[in-house]
Amino acid sequence: MSDKTLHRAPEVNPESEPFWTAASEGRLLIGHCAACAQPHYYPRSHCPHCGSSEVEWRDAAGSGQIYSFVNVARGPNGPFTVAYVTLDEGVSLLTHVVTDDARALQIGDRVALAFAPSDGGAPYPVFKPA
Repeated sequence: MSDKTLHRAPEVNPESEPFWTAASEGRLLIGHCAACAQPHYYPRSHCPHCGSSEVEWRDAAGSGQIYSFVNVARGPNGPFTVAYVTLDEGVSLLTHVVTDDARALQIGDRVALAFAPSDGGAPYPVFKPA
């Protein structure tokens, strides 16, 4: 697994501050709507399902499976793998899968939460094969 910095530091705003603070502590937060009981990802103040502002932050277990992915072999940060990962909580996120053997990845593979450094801010949630 590479420790290469893949991301610029996140731009933190009041809406996303709890998310990035938790990431700095090694935790992944997802939104949960108190009005409609639906989980959601990415950090935002209103529920994308019903529009309610009754959004709570909850810790995600940090496990899921690969829904789709692509291996990027070229470029200044290559090679790397970009994937949609569906968390066990039911939400999907676009992320990186960090592995030494990207060719072995398959749709449906189980993955576990890890964090990749940024260039001066909070780390980004990424996943590795479970």
